[in-house]
Amino acid sequence: MGTHLKPGDPAPEFAAPATDGRLLRSTDYLGRKLVLYFYPMDDTPGCTKQACSLRDTSASIAARGAAIVGVSAQGSESHQRFTEKYSLNFPLLADTDLKIAKAYGVAGSGLSGLLRSVAKVSERVTFIIDENGRISHIIDDPDCPDHGEEVLALL
Repeated sequence: MGTHLKPGDPAPEFAAPATDGRLLRSTDYLGRKLVLYFYPMDDTPGCTKQACSLRDTSASIAARGAAIVGVSAQGSESHQRFTEKYSLNFPLLADTDLKIAKAYGVAGSGLSGLLRSVAKVSERVTFIIDENGRISHIIDDPDCPDHGEEVLALL
């Protein structure tokens, strides 16, 4: 996986439509921790396990002062269906142009990046961002079924 970011770096700013249609900005989360996770596609086996793991641990994550936001290239309608089907309790951002994925270095590079752009999928990477907007941890290869526990161990 090819993110160029590392712990201690400022997290790139973003603004994108969320599941409920409102525009979410990275600055909305200053003053609290943010679990920003990129995933390839709504309602696929690995992505569903990952989202449900985060859903199931969201109360514990919130108790440690963190919010959860998912990001993928599907549009808001797809995110709404995915959220409703699995009762997800956090917003998903529609990164349809992969602008956020590119800023975070998870859109791939070279031929892989070109193929990901055509297929409109990002790599699966999670960033834990601190209260000051700096990256504190990067999980390059999340364990989808236990991703919530992985995140909790780092908060």
